[in-house]
Amino acid sequence: MLVGIVSDTHDDLAAVEAAVDLFESREVDAVVHCGDFVAPFSVTPFDAGFDFYAVRGNNDGEWAVESTVNSFGTYLGEAGVLSFGADGGVENGSTGGNDADAVDVAVTHGTSEVVVDALVGCGDHDYVLHGHTHASGIEERNGTVRVNPGGLPIPVAGADDAFHVATLDTAESGVAAVTHHRLDR
Repeated sequence: MLVGIVSDTHDDLAAVEAAVDLFESREVDAVVHCGDFVAPFSVTPFDAGFDFYAVRGNNDGEWAVESTVNSFGTYLGEAGVLSFGADGGVENGSTGGNDADAVDVAVTHGTSEVVVDALVGCGDHDYVLHGHTHASGIEERNGTVRVNPGGLPIPVAGADDAFHVATLDTAESGVAAVTHHRLDR
C-alpha cells in the first residue's frame, strides 16, 4: 500500500493541486494530511482517487474544515491512529488489529514537540506523522519512524525552501519506506 503524506498547505491551491497530481501519478491508495489547510476551499481538491484522512492544524480556524473533510474522507480531530493492513484495508482508531503485518501510524499536527516525542517514544506506532514546522524530515528511534513531509516554504529558521510532501510504502519498513518529494507549484 502506498500512502501520501502532506501538511501545511495553507490555502495555496497551486501547492494542493501539485500534491494531488503527484499522489495520483504515483497511484497512492490513501493520503494523510497533517493539518493546516486553513480554509475549506483548500480541502476539496483532495476529493480524488484515494482514501483521505486529516487532522486539525493550529491554523485551521474554520470549523467547516471538519465537515468538508468528512464529506469525502475521515477527519481525525486533533490526532488519530490509523492501521494500514497488508490487504490494503485501513482501520481508524486502532493499531494492528488481527493483521500482524499492519503498519500502525499516529498522526498529529505537531504543534507540541512534547506530544510528537511521546508518540515516537511510546513504541506503539511504526510511524508518527506530523507537520507544523514546514521542515521535511525523518528520524528513526527505537523502531518508530517520525516523518514530517514538510510544507510550504515560510520565512522561519529551519523551514524548507520549497514545498515538500512524502510517500510511505507499507511494503517496506523503517526509513527506507519513506520518500520525500520536492514539488514545484
